[in-house]
Amino acid sequence: MNGHPISEAGTGTGGERRGRRAPGLLALAVGSLLLVTACGGAETTGAADGKGAGAKVDDTSASQAVVTIAPKEGAADVATSGALKVSAAQGKLSAVKVADPKGKEVGGRIAADGLSWAPDRHLAAATKYTVHAVAKDARGRQSAKDTTFTTLVPQNTFIGQYTPEDGSTVGVGMPVSIHFTRGITAPEDVEKAITVTAEPAVEIEPHWFGNDRLDFRPEKYWAAGTKVTLRLDLDGVEGRPGVYGKQAKTVKFTVGRSQVSTVDAKSHRMKVVRDGEQIKDIPISAGAPSTTTYNGQMVISEKLKVTRMNGDTVGFGGEYDIKDVPHAMRLSTSGTFIHGNYWGGSGIFGSTNTSHGCVGLRDVRGGWDGKTPAAWLFDNSLIGDVVIVKNSKDKVIQPDNGLNGWNMDWSEWVE
Repeated sequence: MNGHPISEAGTGTGGERRGRRAPGLLALAVGSLLLVTACGGAETTGAADGKGAGAKVDDTSASQAVVTIAPKEGAADVATSGALKVSAAQGKLSAVKVADPKGKEVGGRIAADGLSWAPDRHLAAATKYTVHAVAKDARGRQSAKDTTFTTLVPQNTFIGQYTPEDGSTVGVGMPVSIHFTRGITAPEDVEKAITVTAEPAVEIEPHWFGNDRLDFRPEKYWAAGTKVTLRLDLDGVEGRPGVYGKQAKTVKFTVGRSQVSTVDAKSHRMKVVRDGEQIKDIPISAGAPSTTTYNGQMVISEKLKVTRMNGDTVGFGGEYDIKDVPHAMRLSTSGTFIHGNYWGGSGIFGSTNTSHGCVGLRDVRGGWDGKTPAAWLFDNSLIGDVVIVKNSKDKVIQPDNGLNGWNMDWSEWVE
């Protein structure tokens, strides 16, 4: 009995078992096929190199765009104007950044055709700059270039000495006046490096007096309360061959109340008008017939509690030398003042002209009496207030004699 199954397996039973095994092999084959399909996905027609239908192809070829930067990497003693240039070939520039070590960027523009970039302004002197430029070719592939260079260290320099002072409050006639320490032979380059803006906004135009002075003003007096900003960006500007600016400064000032005083040399009186209303009528003594006072609009440029006036310094020889003139306010570079007068008799004020070209008001020696007309005007005046002289038998003062550009027509000023 124990051998019967064995004998059975060895005869016909064995064939029956082979027949039963066939479905198992088929199942195994099908299972293997399903496994391959599940791992490989339903698409079985793609080639093994991944370039079949639906496959994504990455373009790893290099950009054809070429970026060129001048000056070359590591260049030193580079000119502050005209030397920096960025260009692209076989592509177009997409980004250019130029910055100094503090991260301050140099403004510039990419040309409409995308082939070049140039800075909007000059570079600063003795400064290291970093340039980063990117261009794209026709297929959108990027190419970048980075360089550094250092601008020249100038041997000869200039600055602009400006008025009014930063943070000051001034009268409505105060221009922005800049005197350069060296004569300028490239006025357009210097002028582009200086901006004057106002709030509320008003048109402001520059005018050169000679080659060393540049003034800015609006067409009419400033409106009271105007806030004015002067920006001097002269660092690196070549004002004359081999002479470079070394100044970068921002100056802010405020225009105070409006005060305009009108001196009538014929009636010997001065009317003070503040914010459109007359607040004072003061008797004065203007220039004598042989030494008349200039006519015109003059701006107070300096206030001196006491000063010395010597005829030798203004072409009058030894005709006078007064060491303690009180309450003096300068109206011209050539020596015109409106000031206190203690040496003339009180009867001259309002009746006759006796000065050497100045406008005198009654005062006391030492200026100690704050109630005199001269003391009142001094205490109630600002640098930049306007004093107009009329009906004097003299010419109109020259616009560059003091801060007196208001005596020039606007059309002439802007030419």
